[in-house]
Amino acid sequence: MTTDATDETTTGTTVLPRLDPASVLPEDHERALLVGRVWDPETGGPRPVRVVGDRLVDLFPAVRTVSELFDAPDPAAVLAAAATDAARSWDLAQVLAATAEGSDTAATLLAPVDLQAVKACGVTFVDSMIERVIEERCGGDFAQAERIRAQVLEALGGSLAGLRPGSAEAARVKEVLIAAGFWSQYLEVGIGPDPEVFTKAPVLSAVGTGARIGIPAFSSWNNPEPELVLVVDSRGTVRGATLGNDVNLRDVEGRSALLLGMAKDNNASAALGPFVRVFDESYTLDDARTETIELTVRGTDGYELHGTNNVSRLSRPFEELVGAAHGAHHQYPDGFVLFTGTLFAPTEDRDEPGKGFTHQHGDVVQIGSRRLGTLTNVVAPTEDLQPWTFGIGRLLHYLTTHGSAAEGVVEDHPLPEGTRSS
Repeated sequence: MTTDATDETTTGTTVLPRLDPASVLPEDHERALLVGRVWDPETGGPRPVRVVGDRLVDLFPAVRTVSELFDAPDPAAVLAAAATDAARSWDLAQVLAATAEGSDTAATLLAPVDLQAVKACGVTFVDSMIERVIEERCGGDFAQAERIRAQVLEALGGSLAGLRPGSAEAARVKEVLIAAGFWSQYLEVGIGPDPEVFTKAPVLSAVGTGARIGIPAFSSWNNPEPELVLVVDSRGTVRGATLGNDVNLRDVEGRSALLLGMAKDNNASAALGPFVRVFDESYTLDDARTETIELTVRGTDGYELHGTNNVSRLSRPFEELVGAAHGAHHQYPDGFVLFTGTLFAPTEDRDEPGKGFTHQHGDVVQIGSRRLGTLTNVVAPTEDLQPWTFGIGRLLHYLTTHGSAAEGVVEDHPLPEGTRSS
């Protein structure tokens, strides 16, 4: 329910910041090309939309999926035409309010991508690489983290800031760490020649702003990971960017890197949004390289955590990360999104001294930047969340039922050269 007195939305014992255009959109939203998706109860399925003023304009007559939009030869031209030709739209403020309330009768905001594979790069900041090493060395036992952190930093002689992965200096550091008994697989992908790329979540499983994110009962040491997420078409061209939360179970991954899937892929463990900012003259790939992403966690116990992810401090350029995911060795016919990693790893104590940070149920997590807006989610037990039921089969059925000429769907964009349809 919405309470006028607090201007916030209450869900159980959790108080959500009110979702409204001012708190969700980027500061320069009037200049931005912003694309997202809404759940449309009238037709019973997802519709790609563009933000135009205070409205969400239906793109379905022009493109049926966000993936299709980004594979068009000129997505900006498609968006420009749709903004003037669309017959349907929704009031943005009303959609955000309904999203915060968890309405199942009004249009609500979804994650802003659909058929794209959800990929992620790990250990992309040399600065935060140490925390991955600590997770491994203490076997997921957070009580040992502080002691091991001091040992690793002593072996390194301080900081690895500015170290270029794959360089001769990185090879020298590797030798030092091996001699000190601290070499690990995290250091291999952190400073070695090849980055880590993994599948974060199945297609269509990511949640959007206003949704609950899940922490499973088997995890007792976990944290948010505020990240810049690149949106890439089937040809490997980066078309835009959004924000993401790569919800991370530190204890599970710390037990073994082979448990990465268990640590990373659970119900509602990937959050994206609020919108994809399409690259144009107002926001480019170079602008994305300089993003500063702010994180705030507010607990029902009054606890607050603040952190920053400075994308400019990435150890590897975007092109290297995208190239590790896509190329002659791997194609994505519907495109993909790529979490680029985070500089942020919380080490401050939340409860008992020496036990560091971990989530509590009811935590409100906000990830934002001036140019991409703010992604807001609430932490809840994974087992209590609604099961994920709308997958690729249901989307295909929806598109078959509604994607007809009767709704004004235009002729498909031609497939890129070399792309096979199935």
